[in-house]
Amino acid sequence: MRQDSELHKRAIAAQLAEHLGGPAHAIQAFQELVVEQADELGLDDLRGDLEKVSEAAAALTELLERLIEGGLESSDVSDTEVQAKIRHDLRTPLNAIIGYSEMIAEELTEATQDGIRRDIAVILAEAQVLLSLIDEIVDFSRPADATAAHPAAVQARSLALELEASVGKEAKRDETPPGRILVIDDVASNRDLLRRRLESAGHEVILAGSGGEALDALGGAGGSAGEVDLILLDILMPDINGIELLSRLKVHATWQRIPVVMVSGLKETDAVIRCIEAGADDYLTKPFDPVILRARVNASLDRKRWADRERRYLGRIEQEKERNDALLHAILPRQVVLRLNRGEEVIADWFEATTILFADLVGFTPVAARMAPDRLVRRLDLIFRAFDGLAKAHGVEKIKTIGDAYMAAAGVPDAVADHADRALNLANAMLCELERVDDDATPFQIRIGIHSGPVVAGLLGQHRFVYDVWGETVNVASRLESACPPSHMLISEATRQALTGDWSFQQPQQVALKGVGEITAYVVPPY
Repeated sequence: MRQDSELHKRAIAAQLAEHLGGPAHAIQAFQELVVEQADELGLDDLRGDLEKVSEAAAALTELLERLIEGGLESSDVSDTEVQAKIRHDLRTPLNAIIGYSEMIAEELTEATQDGIRRDIAVILAEAQVLLSLIDEIVDFSRPADATAAHPAAVQARSLALELEASVGKEAKRDETPPGRILVIDDVASNRDLLRRRLESAGHEVILAGSGGEALDALGGAGGSAGEVDLILLDILMPDINGIELLSRLKVHATWQRIPVVMVSGLKETDAVIRCIEAGADDYLTKPFDPVILRARVNASLDRKRWADRERRYLGRIEQEKERNDALLHAILPRQVVLRLNRGEEVIADWFEATTILFADLVGFTPVAARMAPDRLVRRLDLIFRAFDGLAKAHGVEKIKTIGDAYMAAAGVPDAVADHADRALNLANAMLCELERVDDDATPFQIRIGIHSGPVVAGLLGQHRFVYDVWGETVNVASRLESACPPSHMLISEATRQALTGDWSFQQPQQVALKGVGEITAYVVPPY
């Protein structure tokens, strides 16, 4: 690729203009300070010369801005002529700045004018720097390693070569698949031109001549039409202007995810800013360059497909999270799951007032020895599923099953005043439900022991962890279950005293419990 290519020269011009821009802006800024001080001191005799310096400084800044934008080149003249013109145009304001500033400085003789003299000295120094660099910098053809080349010129040529090489490379990216594009423009010729350009690239195109037609094409207020991958939207339309339509699209639950490229003849910065603020993804001015149109359409489609892919992945992650949470909720109390999700590593609590329930199937071991394993498991599953539903309905937390035994706790993990009543209501429901769900020829019976008191509750382990409760209250409830007659519940004196409802009891009796001793207990028949 030739070093003196148009891109190469434009890149050098822009880089060098930016390098020269610093001193030029400094000249203009210090000249403004000089004018302000002269006005404060009433130096009206210098006003004419000061205005000429200000005009020259503004002309120098404008010249450099035009150089950055490439506005000084012409295809009708040679590189040498272009360079000569740039050097001449730069020297003209610089010579004016230096000449008039020196004249002004000679007129400043009083001590009160020292501040102006110092600022003018800065202006003159910056102008001399720029003047000394012009011949070396403004030369597009000099090689980058030329002898005595100014560092700024060497750097500019180096950056230009890098840019030239980058632009010349073919983009390494996958071919963008065709998309479904909605073109909204009230001018038929504009719609047709965009349609032909887009269809030639393989896209499916939907046309709308107004904002109302566009909303209909999208499926109306329900947004139920087929998926649209991209919208090309004109700003100036008779019924709903493009910015208003864009605002409606971006607040709609379905449409807000569709990228929108504004296509308009308006080039004002305010229009572009308003569109971007309203949610536009890009802005393309008319008449559009077909190559730029294709690049921006492909870029918008790529962004949407990546966003859609990310949304699908996030949806899958959320589904997995919900499944995991559901599994945790099936194993652990809701409050414990919330604490785990908050990052708590050790979950252990003391509950002062709880009621523990133990239920055990009578004669299970001999029945299990005679029954096929699959039938036995189905039978147990049917019973315990029914118990689970009852525990949930009565506000009692199932703790675990141990073989054919069922353990539950009221007042854990949420403290409640009627924990004893909840446990007895559950026990009564279990006794009745067992008769209904276990319709075997030899149905099971259960014994239920209930005791109230304090417990420690917490989470144990990392693999197949379990939420469990410990303490003397648990041991007494287990021993009461062992001493209970079949199809009844046996409650302790502590539980009776904790009850708040009306219950019927048999006469109190002294029950000897293994490892505990004698306690007062009451047999409660099912209601």
